[in-house]
Amino acid sequence: MKFKLNKLLFLALGITLSSSPISLAQNNSSSDDYYGVEFKMNKINEPVIPNNSVSIADFGAVKGGTVLCTQAFADAIDAVSKKGGGKVIIPPGIWLTGPIILKSNIELHAETGALIKFSPNKDLYPLIETSFEGLNTWRCISPIYGKNLENVAFTGNGVYDGSGDVWRMVKKDKLTESQWKAVVASGGVLNDKKTSWYPSEQYMKGNQNADQNVRGDLKTKEQFEEIRDFLRPVMVSIQNSKRVLFDGPVFQNSPAWNIHPLMIEDLIIRNTTVRNPWYSQNGDGLDVESCKNVLVENSSFDVGDDAICIKSGKDKDGRDRGIPCENIIVKNNIVYHGHGGVTVGSEMSSGVKNMHVSNCTFMGTDVGLRFKSNRGRGGVVENIYIKGINMINIPSQAISFDLYYGGKSIAEKLAEGGDATANAPVPVDEKTPQFKNIVIKDIYIDSAKQAVFLQGLPEMNLENIEISNLTGKADKGVSIIDANQVKMSDINLDIKESNVFQIYNVKNMSLKNIDFNSTSPSAITIDGEGSKNIELVSTPKFNFTKKTTVGKKVSKGAVKM
Repeated sequence: MKFKLNKLLFLALGITLSSSPISLAQNNSSSDDYYGVEFKMNKINEPVIPNNSVSIADFGAVKGGTVLCTQAFADAIDAVSKKGGGKVIIPPGIWLTGPIILKSNIELHAETGALIKFSPNKDLYPLIETSFEGLNTWRCISPIYGKNLENVAFTGNGVYDGSGDVWRMVKKDKLTESQWKAVVASGGVLNDKKTSWYPSEQYMKGNQNADQNVRGDLKTKEQFEEIRDFLRPVMVSIQNSKRVLFDGPVFQNSPAWNIHPLMIEDLIIRNTTVRNPWYSQNGDGLDVESCKNVLVENSSFDVGDDAICIKSGKDKDGRDRGIPCENIIVKNNIVYHGHGGVTVGSEMSSGVKNMHVSNCTFMGTDVGLRFKSNRGRGGVVENIYIKGINMINIPSQAISFDLYYGGKSIAEKLAEGGDATANAPVPVDEKTPQFKNIVIKDIYIDSAKQAVFLQGLPEMNLENIEISNLTGKADKGVSIIDANQVKMSDINLDIKESNVFQIYNVKNMSLKNIDFNSTSPSAITIDGEGSKNIELVSTPKFNFTKKTTVGKKVSKGAVKM
């Protein structure tokens, strides 16, 4: 009888009798995940969670979406944590809650049919010191938050919804007329031009003098409190932790970025769905920042900003942190909408190295493969290997390297009718960003504004860029500016414009096995006094000499055909 009562007590608490640790890996990372990876890296360690479990329903959580369940989540996590860790089960139903604060050795398991709805009451999210957009700052605490943890997992097929619409500003040109009317009618304020809606006067005030979305001019918590409504959080923030897994759930409608792992060692994101409205301001999908040993696979993204983003801090704050993002595998993912399919930067001041991307599909992303930075960042991006990317309906560049992010580049000046004159170089120092040793192959582009855009800096060229086996259909072809050691081979392009290749201040470059539809004698233009040692290798079917125009600033003998 005594045993029966004890057993019933454990069952009532939802705690299993066994407490031996188990790996979560129903779909463990296999050797296939590392097959074909071009650099050495250790197998990523998955979280190991003790075999205890509780249900939030046993701690007073009430489904229906009207009763706040914050304390029930906290009590459930605390109860299983006292046992050494385990699984916190979120049953089917709508569960309204404030912030969920994680602990080590915890698995949040959202069962199919579970919807975790984070409260729109911003008073539930106090200010904390944190990092956002690569800078040290104050923000409201994230709906899901954890720091200095080990063994954390999100499993099951439930949905986490961040109630982002109450936090974000909205631009009129991103909404239909009826959507705009509904937003305006909901309250908030408009800017003077009536082109942007803000949740409050406080938000609009906070937006003034902001560097992107961070107020660097404010120093004290009291100052930040005065613009608290502007300080919207990322939805999932896990910092300075080890062995973190996302496997199965949906994360959607975030106040700012959706999932932000920061300084994580051994991170796995698989079988996960990340969603934000396409109009969501700064509605990134996944921002992996200063992490080591990372796998992102078999997941889908449909978001309002960059989808899969690799970062490592911004400017001095990032350089002082000194933790690169390294040993990253991104494979078998789909991006439906986003500013970039896979993006590196622009916050990359601690560097990014050893990154493999393969077998991904981008459908309607503004840019496909997006590399961005600018003067002031510093940091080195190197040893990047990309293959097997299929893109369709890309409204901007399918492949983009832009080291003038946030400023005007030569290409922008040309688009505005300016002269093709080089920007003056500036002295190289710790603030100079560098991108080098990047291999891109097996690329298919079906409809883009431009196929390839490579833009370096005059004082720090893009270096050692190889692009091969690319087939593309686009309005514009290839622009290469301020680059060194560029090799392009086995390229087949169907381009609307007669000028297919624009080459400016490029040295040590080769084009081999190139084919395109233009018959113009200026299909390839080479200019800039910095251009030298450019080799164009003709074939019996394709003769460069009849399609290439060399500018007057190019020295004699710099181009060999």
